[in-house]
Amino acid sequence: MLSLDKVFDAQRVLKNIVRETAVVRAYGIAPECELYLKPENLQITGSFKVRGAGYKIAMLTEEEKARGVIACSAGNHAQGVALAASKNGIKSLICLPDTAPISKVEATKGFGAEVCLVEGCYDDAYKKALELKDEMGYTFVHPFDDENVIAGQGTIALEILSQLDNIDAIIVPVGGGGLISGIAYTAKQIRPSVKVYGVQAAGAPSMFNSIHDGAIECLDSVQTIADGIAVKQPGENTFALVRDYVDDIALVTDDEVASAILALIEKQKMIAEGAGAVSVAAAMFGKFPLAGKRVVSVVSGGNIDVTSLSRVIDRGLLNSGRSSSLLIELIDKPGQLKDISRIIADCGGNVTGVHYEKGATESVHGVFLRIDMETRDFDHVKLITDSLKAEHFKLV
Repeated sequence: MLSLDKVFDAQRVLKNIVRETAVVRAYGIAPECELYLKPENLQITGSFKVRGAGYKIAMLTEEEKARGVIACSAGNHAQGVALAASKNGIKSLICLPDTAPISKVEATKGFGAEVCLVEGCYDDAYKKALELKDEMGYTFVHPFDDENVIAGQGTIALEILSQLDNIDAIIVPVGGGGLISGIAYTAKQIRPSVKVYGVQAAGAPSMFNSIHDGAIECLDSVQTIADGIAVKQPGENTFALVRDYVDDIALVTDDEVASAILALIEKQKMIAEGAGAVSVAAAMFGKFPLAGKRVVSVVSGGNIDVTSLSRVIDRGLLNSGRSSSLLIELIDKPGQLKDISRIIADCGGNVTGVHYEKGATESVHGVFLRIDMETRDFDHVKLITDSLKAEHFKLV
């Protein structure tokens, strides 16, 4: 059974495996509250998952260790299991969905694990891992629905409560529910007044739906940039713990997550993956009653592929009005581009791309001009469009 003593034991066992990540004050991200970040993206594996995996493997019997361990993961649990197994001299095999970022696959191999790529998402990798467990006799290390794994994740709450006084709320990313189960159980045992809020991606709302409908549900599919929490079905243990100890769960969109990743980069010089940024997105976009409160958002991981990061940054710039495009219909004659460039420059915009396109315009001499720009915000974009219209340019 999960107990507070087990969480404290996990903290003792994990001292030589995990880092105690410092709580960091975050300015300018959620001005209505006093926001702090718990940067678990700074763990050696880039994610909190090493805590649960490390404690689970440390608690195995010698016979179980001798058989080797197998796990399934979207990437972060894989690295935690690989590192913990290597430190204990244990063979590990990890089943990863073939959609996992290349960086996570290579990092898992780098920590000493053998990797088996499985077509589909996390749940498909989970089924494959169970098949191989039965076939080869491995010891299975569940990514979230295990009391020792949950106890390991609960050590984050012990650190937060010892590092910061007078906390009103902790916001936690939710996939299968192991992280929030450990944090909520531990926080409520020590300081019941602290609110614990969970956040899921709108494209993978398995725990959200299950809690609101009062029973565990399985999604047909999941689709989100927060691949680390793209789980179709929560666990039995985690569902019960979330139901009993978590105050509320909210959903964030991929656009909100992208904006949070960009805000963390710009304002905190911190890299978070989609799953790690959902807690910050919830604070940024007012998903919970946080005004005037002292709040900690757990940034659960930072293992984002560089290519994905580039796309997310572009999306975040578009969503905040920092990057924009205009499509202008005009008559093809000399001087048009010069006049448009002058208007944009006078408004303080920066042209980054010009694309000349022939199309079905009203005039046989008509063309479309697509202008890409760097702008300050949506008000700045409106200033530019209003100025173009004032000089009789037709925006499409």
